[in-house]
Amino acid sequence: MAKFVVLLRGVNVGGINIKMAELRRELTTLPCQQVTTLLASGNVLLTSEIPLAELKALIEAKLRESFGYDAWVILLPAARVDQLITATPFAADSATGHAYVTASSDPEALNELMALAGDLPGIVRIGPEAIAWQAPIGGTLDAPFGKLTAKAKFKSNITTRNLRTLIKLRDAADAL
Repeated sequence: MAKFVVLLRGVNVGGINIKMAELRRELTTLPCQQVTTLLASGNVLLTSEIPLAELKALIEAKLRESFGYDAWVILLPAARVDQLITATPFAADSATGHAYVTASSDPEALNELMALAGDLPGIVRIGPEAIAWQAPIGGTLDAPFGKLTAKAKFKSNITTRNLRTLIKLRDAADAL
């Protein structure tokens, strides 16, 4: 049984409100076990024997059917989340900023993001599916890279999480 981290895109922002208890209930109707949510921002842990690509498609279809929105998720093996945390060259928090990880199911989208970022400081590709970056405290949405990730063209295949959230997800996955 494999452990997975599911990162929902755009949940509990922009009018898409999903209660985590309802999310858990719906995902337990899939071939998934140990479905657990963390925080109220679309972070799910679960176990399944279904291959990653098939499971991703099942979860997205279930979210569309159950909650009536154009759902996209980033699905990562829990062990890979640990590797991405380790690869992030920034502390989760500092006196001046926070570290973030932007993950994608489409490496080409991240290639394009990296190209658009050019020589912006504090941006590092940490794997084919992730970019680590820093933003000043209170300035995540206004940070130049944060603005790039908000472009509509990336809506269907990227999501960003604070490094602290990924650490919490990793630790919770260890307990599954």
